[in-house]
Amino acid sequence: MRLSFLEPLYKQPGPFASVYLDTSRDAAVEDPEAAVRLRWRRLRDDLLSEGADRDSLDAMAGTVGSDADVPGTHGQAVFTARGRLALLDELPVPPDRNTAHFGTLPDTMPLIVQHAPGIPYLAVHVHYGGRHSTDATGTLRVEAEAGTWPLTRVTPGRRLDEEIPVADWTRAAGEMGRELEGHARRIGAETVVVAGDIWARGILVNRLPAPLRGQVVVLEAAGESQPGRALLERRLEELFQGRMAAHDRALLDSFLAERARGGASAEGLAAAVSALQRGRVKALFLNDHPESPFRLWVGPEPGQVALAERELRSYGVREAREERADAALVRALVGTRAELVLVPERELWLSEGVGVLLRYADPASRE
Repeated sequence: MRLSFLEPLYKQPGPFASVYLDTSRDAAVEDPEAAVRLRWRRLRDDLLSEGADRDSLDAMAGTVGSDADVPGTHGQAVFTARGRLALLDELPVPPDRNTAHFGTLPDTMPLIVQHAPGIPYLAVHVHYGGRHSTDATGTLRVEAEAGTWPLTRVTPGRRLDEEIPVADWTRAAGEMGRELEGHARRIGAETVVVAGDIWARGILVNRLPAPLRGQVVVLEAAGESQPGRALLERRLEELFQGRMAAHDRALLDSFLAERARGGASAEGLAAAVSALQRGRVKALFLNDHPESPFRLWVGPEPGQVALAERELRSYGVREAREERADAALVRALVGTRAELVLVPERELWLSEGVGVLLRYADPASRE
């Protein structure tokens, strides 16, 4: 996973206030706006007890709950620093629990988890309920949306929505296929999901350009799509459950290959920190453990990360703070433009939950 979406956040000087909040407007709740305000007040008290400054809290108060136009269940991640909004992101699902943190580094891991698996895809729904013949009267409707799962749930992509006479469908499907190929290529889609009437969708699939046709997954039932949410959302959730993006899978395969031959890879927190200090990390693999006790020492700059305070002091770092290991690792990854891959422990257990694929092998390790 590329972490470029976090770059604006780390351009701000800390300390940071970080909040994860359920901002769903649940119809079952009598006054959903009041419920959101109550959740925020509790988190605001938590931030005050941790030493957050009033200006940062005021900046956050003006942003929390500003997503009233987003339908369905969702949440917000809000980050402020020194009285200014540093980053705002919509969460595809509400956080497991509402949390607040104030510290030298922002608490970014819950946001990253909600961006995963980050699968680029194209969804197409062909609506038709008439006679299966091109001499039938009437029209059919095609909806299509290119997006990245699961973010498209709350930030839908550009929607294509066209009505086409049934009599023209055989010809129009070829033109539609070429247009869809352009949308898929633009985002690097790895999957094309097609649903709808079996006859109408079959004509479309058969007329897609060959490269796109090889990526097609057909859904027998589309399910209802909620306005303002991702096209085919419920079926996409089933399809992508437990799946890694192809890009991340390729990085993981490279890591496993290097580990098998004792090449450009390493495991454990000490090895990862050492590689990050020298800018050698191409990708870091992490078993996400929110309850992890591991801590690291950090300085003002992204590469200033160490296992012990004295190590940073020996490098001439005057301002050193102890932070959660995952927060420190993420900042270092963003600063060195390395990538992060979340790996379920059931799929691959990593020593201390951390592994790295290096940009190049250490010559000394081959002697």
